[in-house]
Amino acid sequence: MPKRKTDSDESEEHSEEQAPTPAIQQPSGQMQGERAPPNHIFVGKKPVMSYAMSALIQLTQAGEIVVKARGMSIGRAVDVAEIVTKRLGNGMYKVKDIGINTEVVGEGAEMRNISSIEIVVGK
Repeated sequence: MPKRKTDSDESEEHSEEQAPTPAIQQPSGQMQGERAPPNHIFVGKKPVMSYAMSALIQLTQAGEIVVKARGMSIGRAVDVAEIVTKRLGNGMYKVKDIGINTEVVGEGAEMRNISSIEIVVGK
């Protein structure tokens, strides 16, 4: 027997259709509407291999990636670049450029310097 529609079923259908789309939260350093290029990988607190696999996928598509990190994640970014070039890439990729920088974060009495790194990996 087919299921009969009740008032509660109809209200659920309408609520599903009109559900608002969730807002995409931007990282605090990026302005609204500004997106990072697809070949940039921002290293944070996740396991190193998740970043390395993401980097390898981007390398096969784009041919060149930029691994970026700030503060305590700099060592993890270096690990990602080394894993991609030596272990996963089988010698196909190499480190093309390394850039280091200091970013000023905060305002007034809360200002502090944070080190950052950008590692360009490509063929």
